[in-house]
Amino acid sequence: MNEDRPPEGNPWIKSLMVWGAIFMALLLAVSLFGAGSQPGGAEITYSDFRGKVAEGSVKSVEIAPGSITGTMKNDQPFSTVPIPDDTDLPRLLEDNNVEFSGKAADEPNLLLYILFQSLPFLLIMGIAFFALRQMQKGGGSGAMGFGKSKAKLLTERQGRVTFDDVAGIDEAREELQEIVEFLRDPQRFSKLGGQIPKGALLVGSPGTGKTLLARAIAGEAGVPFFTISGSDFVEMFVGVGASRVRDMFEQAKKNAPCIVFIDEIDAVGRHRGHGLGNSNDEREQTLNQLLVEMDGFEANEGIIIIAATNRPDVLDPALLRPGRFDRQVVVPIPDIDGREKILSVHMKKVPLAPDVNARTIARGTPGFSGADLANLVNEAALLAARRNKRLVAMQEFEDAKDKVMMGAERRSMVMTDDEKKMTAYHEAGHAIVAVHEEASDPIHKATIIPRGRALGMVMRLPERDNYSYHRDKMHANLAVSMGGRVAEEIIFGYDKVSSGASSDIHYATDLARNMVTRWGMSDKLGPLQYEQTQEGYLGMGGSQRTMGSDETNKLIDSEIKTLVEGAHQRATDLLRQHEDQLHLLAQALLEYETLSGDDIRQLLEDGKIDRPDQPQGPVIARPVHGSAIPKAGKRFGGSGDSAPQGA
Repeated sequence: MNEDRPPEGNPWIKSLMVWGAIFMALLLAVSLFGAGSQPGGAEITYSDFRGKVAEGSVKSVEIAPGSITGTMKNDQPFSTVPIPDDTDLPRLLEDNNVEFSGKAADEPNLLLYILFQSLPFLLIMGIAFFALRQMQKGGGSGAMGFGKSKAKLLTERQGRVTFDDVAGIDEAREELQEIVEFLRDPQRFSKLGGQIPKGALLVGSPGTGKTLLARAIAGEAGVPFFTISGSDFVEMFVGVGASRVRDMFEQAKKNAPCIVFIDEIDAVGRHRGHGLGNSNDEREQTLNQLLVEMDGFEANEGIIIIAATNRPDVLDPALLRPGRFDRQVVVPIPDIDGREKILSVHMKKVPLAPDVNARTIARGTPGFSGADLANLVNEAALLAARRNKRLVAMQEFEDAKDKVMMGAERRSMVMTDDEKKMTAYHEAGHAIVAVHEEASDPIHKATIIPRGRALGMVMRLPERDNYSYHRDKMHANLAVSMGGRVAEEIIFGYDKVSSGASSDIHYATDLARNMVTRWGMSDKLGPLQYEQTQEGYLGMGGSQRTMGSDETNKLIDSEIKTLVEGAHQRATDLLRQHEDQLHLLAQALLEYETLSGDDIRQLLEDGKIDRPDQPQGPVIARPVHGSAIPKAGKRFGGSGDSAPQGA
């Protein structure tokens, strides 16, 4: 994709020319204003001058119109201003033997005079020339070009991306492959009466690779690729956005066939007339112009619009109809196979040790998007560099995964032995309940080292990607979330329960509310939806709204309380039944601070951990065990209703 534009001049040369012109103008002004003043030594009054002549102190003088300069007998120069009517001065000079001479008036410099008179006209012409140049600039970059399109033409010099660089989203790539084939060979489709879609809308969560996929389409097709953000159309002046849309399509027509990519189209394509109060006239006019350009009276042949958004629910229906965005291509969170392919793409840029297994890393990162996986590889490379290693080993990837999922370790915090003991029993309570709940996911790691915003946690990972959750798994998650609070009650007593379970209680309450109001898992309320998410007024964010009478709301609260208290009792029964394991695991956490899932299983089966003794680390803080800082939890599965797995 080569850009057929004249080469632009060097901006440094232009800047030097402008500053040089300014410098010359200043020199001219200084020379003009300073031309009349000439140095003449010390300035004295005319009366003092006559007195010194009468004393015989003056050696010589030079008389000019409007000034007298001279030299004293001690060779000191002086100057003064004469009185025009003083006709006795020559006689006074002769009587005191002073040499004197006359000097003609300086004739004005004609060139300087002409330049001085023409300076205002030159200044006005320079300003007009600058304004005209700005108006002629393309792309809306000039001072007068705010109505021009800000779309940028992507070239191969800026990094060509192909489908080989896109992994883990095979279905979306195959659906867009048809657009590439049409751009390469349009007659193949048109001879059978088929028409290529005018627009494709890429829908997916942030970081799934929508922009990368659009760039790959341009790289594969080898056609001009214009890119612009939806926010580039929006201005405070009504009509500017519509003007930019028109200009963008005019540029696209000149380069057809081509692709126009609009990123974050929800910034300009929101539902018209939505919300309370006055509507945004500028945004609606921009959207109207975009609708007309995409499918109006004039056909834009050879122009394919590709847009990306993670909020398709707020887009105007007229924008999504066939003839405009004919296709909605979902770019999902990758599954385990997709994550393995994405990791392989990013690992090509990193020197790997022989023990690195992309499949193992992919299994331990459910719910990660392409951007998350790229960040994981980058963090592993940075860790290896800090450890002065030549290759990135599996240990760096494991440490990077823990840092991304749970946060960085905070070993600088210090706590008392009693607080550390309470932390160990709290996390051991979560782990023991998770081990004995059949529907619970396996434990990945338990730690009493604060990480990020979390002050100790038990992290669980599913054995496979989950796309929905069953009732028994939700009850198991409720019980696991109550395990830490119950362990504190059993070991330390009712009065010593800490605030460390605040995030557990928050998680359990939200999960129970969703079970009752959204997922129909309450026998008393039945399979009905009692709560829905609505978009905030005037774009102020979403909110939950419960539908039903006061009696229904009371019953909802009662069912939520029943579920949470039932989970509390379920965790109590399990921990009292396996209290010996609770003590064993808590002591192991106090000794090792971090235990893997295999360590915990081996400890509960054999009563010991077969690994080299580790030196006791520094005392780790958890003040009053957790003050209302939520534990780290990663959302797994594809839907927004899925529950986080971190307890």
